[in-house]
Amino acid sequence: MTSTRSLLAVALLLVPVPSAAQHAWSDLSAEMQIRLAVQAAPPDARADATVQGWDASGNFVTLREGSNSLVCMGPNPDRETFEVSCHHADLEPYFERGRELSAQGVGGNERTQTRWDEFTAGTLPIPYGTSNHILVGSGFDSSTGEIQDPFLRWVVYTPNATPESTGLPGAPAPGAPWVMFPGTPGAHIMFTPPRGG
Repeated sequence: MTSTRSLLAVALLLVPVPSAAQHAWSDLSAEMQIRLAVQAAPPDARADATVQGWDASGNFVTLREGSNSLVCMGPNPDRETFEVSCHHADLEPYFERGRELSAQGVGGNERTQTRWDEFTAGTLPIPYGTSNHILVGSGFDSSTGEIQDPFLRWVVYTPNATPESTGLPGAPAPGAPWVMFPGTPGAHIMFTPPRGG
């Protein structure tokens, strides 16, 4: 005899479960995406930054054309963690290529290695000294757009750099810059301040 508990368990399996995209940032207006995205930029660069995000159909689009060197991205509706970022405009081909590969089903290490190989072949630029500003948070205030529990870190792209060529450590050190992926096309200097600092 089937117990009531078993029937309930089966019934729950049949209930549609929201996709991972169902977050507070899965259906935002262009205005709110812009307000959130530019918080990753230095304050004096926010007003003139280009902003990318998602339209009502879920397409990745430019929400606002800017006039300075930064391209900011609104929160990805498909990610479970809240993140916005701003990268130097010269890095856009690198980021665009990443999106192309993802759309083709290429992800993870394969996507990374593909772009590194293309850099080595001279077909994909990773300009030395360009930056990416990455801001994460627990969410945001829907009335003001203020990001809650913000934590900002920075990446400076330095293809093929090593601890020897930079004088920086090759492993994380509390509050100090360090070289990640040293000696590879993806080498970059990480700046991760202490949380709450």
